[in-house]
Amino acid sequence: MVKGVAESAAKGTNGSNGERVRPSGRTSGSSSTGSGSEKGVKHFVLDTNILLHNPDALFVFQDNNVVLPFKVIEELDRLKKKDDDLGRNARACIRHLDRLRAIGRLSEGVDWGRLPTQPNSARSPGANGKTGTIRIDVTDYPRPAAISEELPDNHIIAVAYHLKEKGLRTIFVTKDLSARIKSDALGIKTEDFENQRVDADRLYTGYVTVDIEGDLIDELYRDRMVGLDRVQNALVETDEQGNTYPVELAPNQFIVLRDKHDENHTGLGRRLGETDHLIPVTGPRKPVHGILARNVQQTMALDALLDEDIKFVTLLGSAGTGKTLLALAAGMVKVFGEQRYDKLLVARPIMPLGRDIGYLPGDKDEKLTAWMQPIFDNLSYLLSTRGSHLQGPESQSTEQRVGKLMADGKLVLEPLTYIRGRSIPHQFMIVDEAQNLTPHEVKTIASRVGEGTKLVLTGDIGQIDNPYLDQSSNGLSYAIEKMRGVRLFAHVTLAKSERSELASLAASRL
Repeated sequence: MVKGVAESAAKGTNGSNGERVRPSGRTSGSSSTGSGSEKGVKHFVLDTNILLHNPDALFVFQDNNVVLPFKVIEELDRLKKKDDDLGRNARACIRHLDRLRAIGRLSEGVDWGRLPTQPNSARSPGANGKTGTIRIDVTDYPRPAAISEELPDNHIIAVAYHLKEKGLRTIFVTKDLSARIKSDALGIKTEDFENQRVDADRLYTGYVTVDIEGDLIDELYRDRMVGLDRVQNALVETDEQGNTYPVELAPNQFIVLRDKHDENHTGLGRRLGETDHLIPVTGPRKPVHGILARNVQQTMALDALLDEDIKFVTLLGSAGTGKTLLALAAGMVKVFGEQRYDKLLVARPIMPLGRDIGYLPGDKDEKLTAWMQPIFDNLSYLLSTRGSHLQGPESQSTEQRVGKLMADGKLVLEPLTYIRGRSIPHQFMIVDEAQNLTPHEVKTIASRVGEGTKLVLTGDIGQIDNPYLDQSSNGLSYAIEKMRGVRLFAHVTLAKSERSELASLAASRL
């Protein structure tokens, strides 16, 4: 059911049976692999849209059995020639199945653990180290009257219905909301694919706030470093039941220090990479390309953006919090001022209704202007009175300054459509509106980064235009959670809008 891909903005809705599909060790009831009649083994019937979302989904159901209806293979074959992500994922899945075919008969079930392990594999064997099977069901089963119409959806659901009627533990996995409703109405346990979802309500913010003795704040700024153990006792969280438990400060995580006895006595520190030390964060001593931090989160963001030891930064915030402006200002200082990078590369995902720029008039650069206009606005602001020293007297207007930087190859603005296969060394790379990217697309971008490149992702998960994604399944949220704890990574959630009083009110009230 390919249409389910376009409906996968489901916000993690449970099936009525109440069980979440959480592969990679999170699906309850997993047991040892074996014949289909074994008590603990589950049979996961996968819809086409699951494989188009992530072709590695075949291998994340531990030691259970994966069943692919024959209609799914036909739909993959129909889509394999497309030149977009759907086509690429369809081809990747077909290649997986072809490798399995070389091991055994797919119509009888093949143990995928017999495949050679590949780099960056998403495979998840069970706790006992065993793996499950993958089987293509070629039978055209009789269908209940409710799904008797000749639709691919109904043929796929019929496979899950048949397995359920045989008394097997069957779960139908799909991103198609209509298919979930139909299959659930037939008594089939039905779930969304949860492998690349994160808890958006508890997303990593990049900083914590603690109350400590004021002397420790003074010592941090005086000695320029204190041991992490000095604040460990204050690093606790309280759950909904009132229970407290210790919290470990992640590498490059910020910590806001408040004096227990004087609310006006505060400090800001950051764990230095993977060391056991806190360093003070004071913010830049002079404006960053004319920009000064207006709140504590912006101070954190600039500290991470300007630190050469941090190669991957994510900035999350609602409209007007300054995430794009701060990233551009830091990039311009690093590229044009300090010349630590060869280019400033700014990219945005192309998200029209058809995900294509071809219908706009003009050549590629003229087409891109509409999509890159927010970047031009920020660049114009930064260059209006702040960047005149970068250009000669012949370039007086902001448009001329931006044009000269682009003509010199120092500033590159482009879509992400053609980034696959590239290598991007020695560049300060900013990806704006990253919430519209899938986890697979974020992985593709990050894997293009070459030696000496710094990658910055900015976005607002409250404004997702991609119909395939939601706050829990988008690539920005996924990157924040998966990169947490890595010494090269830092994240800051910007909370306060600084664009204008009206923008701040609109963001909070509308």
